[in-house]
Formats: sequence, structure tokens, C-alpha cells
Amino acid sequence: MISSNLVADLCFASLFIVLTLVLFQAFIHLQKQCKQPWLNPMLFSILTLIPILLFFNVTFEQYYQATFPLHKLLEPAVVALGYPLYQHLKSIKKQWRSIVLLLFFGALITIFISFIITMFVINQYDIAVSLSLKSVTTPIGIALTEQLNGNNSITAFAIILAGLFGALLGPSWLSFINVNSPKAQGLAIGAASHALGTATISKVSYEHAAYSSLALIISAVITAIFSPLIINTLVHFL
Repeated sequence: MISSNLVADLCFASLFIVLTLVLFQAFIHLQKQCKQPWLNPMLFSILTLIPILLFFNVTFEQYYQATFPLHKLLEPAVVALGYPLYQHLKSIKKQWRSIVLLLFFGALITIFISFIITMFVINQYDIAVSLSLKSVTTPIGIALTEQLNGNNSITAFAIILAGLFGALLGPSWLSFINVNSPKAQGLAIGAASHALGTATISKVSYEHAAYSSLALIISAVITAIFSPLIINTLVHFL
């Protein structure tokens, strides 16, 4: 017989999976109806879920475990972003050295500066680790956080914020500072705002999508390889 605890856990998980999907689809519909880019479905779903979780005294870890199937869908979603990358493969091959070099320094500088500033301001190692991993996809960020003894909740929150800011303000800011090249915009958004920013800028053009996907992938690989080395080295000097 199925235990009552298992039934309760399944009901709990199903409830929050359905709630998350319903909220997200509702805000997608609202954004389409209002035609306002700032009505980001991800942002408003989060803003709605937070008070619900607080009211029912549900922790982030409990919510994360309950909605684990949704988190696993992030991985194939990222893989799907490789299609526009394939469409522009010939153009990318001609510039791959410059692209990798730029993304390499960008990823390392982001980790270095985020960690150093956080340690100087609040001097808490776990938060510094979490904030230094804000520009990669959630599965990689969470895995690195656990490896480096960071705080999963803060990492997830920082990754979401980075994605939302890139999705909401990234293209406008890049245009404001006269960065108008689709390649440059795609690389910038993909490197800084991972899958959420890439999904948003992909609506502009396939070229934006290709270069943003490329930046997302390369930056994630570089971060996964070098962030433990950088953070463990910095700890000895602070």
C-alpha cells in the first residue's frame, strides 16, 4: 500500500507544479493582451509565488523539491537554443577565437569582481559564492554552489534576477550605449543573463538568438571550469 506520507508529498508537489504553470501561463496571456514588455511572465510569477509561499510557510528548498520536474526541463530547454546557433555556424566559425577570448575574460572578471565586492561589503563566504555564480544557468549554478559550499537559495535568486534584468533592460541599455550589432547584443545578453535573457532576445532575430546561445554555453563551461579555482584562490588572500 502507498503510505500516507508519500500521498501527501505527491499532492504537495502536484499542487505547486500546477500553481507555477497556471501563474506563468496567466502572465504570458496578460503580457500578450497588454503588449507591454515590462510585464515579464517570469518576474510576475515570482512576485506572486513569494507571498503565497510565505503565507503557507513553505521554504524555498521545499518548493524547489516539489517542482523538481520543472527544473529538469531547463536542461532540454537550453539544448533547444542550439538550433539558431546551428543556423549561423558558418559565421561563428570565422570569429570563434575572438568570441571565446572575450567570453573567457568576461566570465572571469564577473566571478572575480562579484566575489571580491561581496566579501568586502558583508564578508560572508557563502553569499559571495552565490552572487559570483549569478550569470550561469540554474542547474550549473546550483551544482557549483553545492561544490563550493554556497547558499542555493541565494544562488537561485541571483540567477533569476540576472536573467530578469537582462530580459527587461538589457536590449534597451545596449541600444542606449550604441551597441547595436545583433552579434554584440546577443553575446552580451547570453553571457550576463543566461537562458532567460537568451529566450527574450531570441524574439528579436535568429542572429541574436544564435550569438546569445553561444555566449550562454561558452560562459557556462568557462564558469564551471574556472570558478572553483578562482574562488578557492581568492579565499586565501581575503
